[in-house]
Amino acid sequence: MLEMTREEFEELVAEALDRIPPELTRLMDNVAVFVEDEPDPGDPELLGLYEGTPLTDRGEWYAGVLPDRITIYRGPTLRMCESREDVVAETEITVVHEIAHHFGIDDERLHALGYG
Repeated sequence: MLEMTREEFEELVAEALDRIPPELTRLMDNVAVFVEDEPDPGDPELLGLYEGTPLTDRGEWYAGVLPDRITIYRGPTLRMCESREDVVAETEITVVHEIAHHFGIDDERLHALGYG
């Protein structure tokens, strides 16, 4: 497995977030991004997870709720990548993938766009 400290990985996630165009980040609402070492044991190869209500599903009822949560998982990413460059690329893909879920884009469309 490729070695990378949690701090280094968190920095890669932050850099991937910084590469999201400002016109999109301005539209993001009530969402927080976290880095965790490992996903739930039931899905050990999960790279990222979006939990919440996509922007496209929010209506008048949406108020006073906890922020949506995007989690990027360090362990599975490092296990699947062979180099630091691979980790950079995979982290960016995963961050974009999970943010797309926040915007209501489903997995089928993401796979078609190359973010699967």
